[in-house]
Amino acid sequence: MKKLRQVSGILVLLVAGTFSSGTALAAEQTVTPPVVPSVESWEDTAANKADTAWVLVCSALVLMMTAPGLALFYGGLVRKKNILSVLMQCAALIGLMSVVWIVCGYSLAFGGNALGGVIGGGDHLFLKGVLPEWVPGTPASEGVPEVEGHVEVPNSGPLPTSVHMVFQMMFFIITPALICGAFAERMKFSSMCVFSALWGLLVYCPLAHWIWSDDGWLSAFNDEAQFPLLDYAGGAVVHLSSGVSALVCCLWLGPRLGHGREAMPPHNLTYTAIGAALLWVGWFGFNAGSALAVDATCVNAFVTTHLAGATGLLGWLIIEWITGGRPTVLGACTGGVAGLACITPACGSVTPLSGVLIGAVAGVVCFYMCTHVKNRFRFDDSLDVFGVHGTSGILGLLAAGLLSSPAVTGNPAQNGLVFGSSGQLVNQLVGLLSTLALSVVGTIVILCVVRAVMGLRIDPDGEREGLDLNQHGEEGYIFL
Repeated sequence: MKKLRQVSGILVLLVAGTFSSGTALAAEQTVTPPVVPSVESWEDTAANKADTAWVLVCSALVLMMTAPGLALFYGGLVRKKNILSVLMQCAALIGLMSVVWIVCGYSLAFGGNALGGVIGGGDHLFLKGVLPEWVPGTPASEGVPEVEGHVEVPNSGPLPTSVHMVFQMMFFIITPALICGAFAERMKFSSMCVFSALWGLLVYCPLAHWIWSDDGWLSAFNDEAQFPLLDYAGGAVVHLSSGVSALVCCLWLGPRLGHGREAMPPHNLTYTAIGAALLWVGWFGFNAGSALAVDATCVNAFVTTHLAGATGLLGWLIIEWITGGRPTVLGACTGGVAGLACITPACGSVTPLSGVLIGAVAGVVCFYMCTHVKNRFRFDDSLDVFGVHGTSGILGLLAAGLLSSPAVTGNPAQNGLVFGSSGQLVNQLVGLLSTLALSVVGTIVILCVVRAVMGLRIDPDGEREGLDLNQHGEEGYIFL
């Protein structure tokens, strides 16, 4: 125990020293505006071809986060009679949410304002204006940003709109998949599908429109936004929304049969460890890919993401070692994911040394949320979606308001509180509370509708039997 305290003290001093030196360095740095290539030279500009290739690769990485990453991470945490149900949920959502996205989801998220800016309009229904117009003898890449089929990437140049669409599609897939961890082992498969589709349209799409579209009222890309939010890759849109909605779901459905009386340990931590590793690799696409370009911000997001994941893992392990007497594989996996989730909104606005601090704080705070707080209030968030993603989303959004650096953003209006401005922290609080409100209200409304129409929870006998057999007629493990 004495050695652990000594190690903890050394790590604290190291983080404090590197953070203070990084703050001084950031204050001295100047930002050089990047060169914007001309529109006419798009086909011949290697930078834009590299941007397109990078975002396509990142799209594949984010898809990998859902399956096999999240599928294995969650699958190992449930009991063996429910392993296939988790894999099926992730697989089904890849198909279902992809179709919903191209039909209307992308338009509701990134179309022009509708209903007073509450949601996007019908500009891109069925991918109108997104896919290139195929004219015989004309290359698909022909066109300029002013015509349909391209989006202008800040500080870079035109990028095919279909590339942006497919990248954002992967976020639309994984976010409701995260929520499934809260009601694992007890919701009907059919109800899960309907809930996820409605949640994506009524909660996710409005949030994406508010925060990431060019004319959203919380968008940092909107010069007229009153509270421009720093949410680089989804602290509010993905993690906070899914975490809060997950908490509402687990409270609404109630605990699993035998919760608190019967042991419900993870059935295969090997799966969970492999899934966590895949999530970590995929997170580089999730965060660094959100730059939509190969530039300095992309590199900063990449480095900051890894360091936050590393210190999140260490923070959880150290506090677990001190309080419980031994470090665990499950703790390492969960702490790493907590650090990665926490840096997500801030990775494009803070320095890598700030990322070290953010990850460490996430690891420690999420440890207490998933153990002490959850046990104190006795809610059955089966796979700790709120304890990890909801908590990390809150911490990450606040961290961006505190530590946003002019050396990274190049915009004094976005300076964090540490750099002498309180305005961005106010913006972060407004965005955080708005996300909380929409997520809670929207989830409750959707749950009410689904319960009234088709019910939510499987019957007690089916739950005892397991979702694998009851819902899918299959078993994950057959030993002959």
